[in-house]
Amino acid sequence: MSEPKSLRVLFIGDVVGAPGRKIISQALPRLIPRWGLGLVVCNAENAAGGSGLTLKCFDELSEAGVDVMTMGDHVYRKDEIFQIFDRADEVIRPANFPPDSPGPELAEVTARDGTPVAVFTLLGRTYMRPVDDPFRAADRILNRIGGQTRVILVDMHAEATSDKQLLARYLDGRVSAVLGTHTHVATADEQILKNGTAFQADVGMTGPHDSIIGRRYDRVLAATMTFVHTHFDVAIGDPRLNGAVVEINPATGKALAIRRVSIDQDECRRLLTDSGAAPSP
Repeated sequence: MSEPKSLRVLFIGDVVGAPGRKIISQALPRLIPRWGLGLVVCNAENAAGGSGLTLKCFDELSEAGVDVMTMGDHVYRKDEIFQIFDRADEVIRPANFPPDSPGPELAEVTARDGTPVAVFTLLGRTYMRPVDDPFRAADRILNRIGGQTRVILVDMHAEATSDKQLLARYLDGRVSAVLGTHTHVATADEQILKNGTAFQADVGMTGPHDSIIGRRYDRVLAATMTFVHTHFDVAIGDPRLNGAVVEINPATGKALAIRRVSIDQDECRRLLTDSGAAPSP
């Protein structure tokens, strides 16, 4: 009996401001058919002006082909998030927030090939706001899923790579992938752990890379050198789409492969003008 065809998931790193949304809107509709993407997940907590998510930004990302949006510590920065929660179950807050926090903590969706997929996000505790234990929260969510869904994706939104590595090993074999966000800097540690969970400590930032993690470096430098508060405007130069593509066996939920993805503006232009094959993910 032949093995089922693998499910290919694209997980897009923190989307920062208009430059991040624009490159997604340009590239993603062409990548979905060319790469055979069954599901697209992105961290959208910085999509609106660098902090939070608005209805307009939500619509832009949805229309481009994003299926699930994870949020992090900036989830409530824009009041429109509450309207988004009313409209969409596929935008999720961290599962280790207090139980009464607004918004869904779990997205259960169907991939383009019909595979059920569960997605949840957790906040780290090192150099972050006080939150509940992410390990116990993960156990609770997995108990809620109850083994009915094999393909499970976790966004670990944390400062410390050690927090992300520990969670990945704690969940190894119980989820399909643990993918890190929040630091906006891609790490070169993508791997399949011994029990079949894909891991990367941070999948990087989707937005302007001629910046300090998405912000104008002149503003950041001035504030750093003078201690005078200034608004850290979103930068505009060198937009890139960063993330990871994970191949998953839909029957077992085990990851088969993980690859880093980085598409700059030149590659995006080629996608827009070239009818041939896109670069391999």
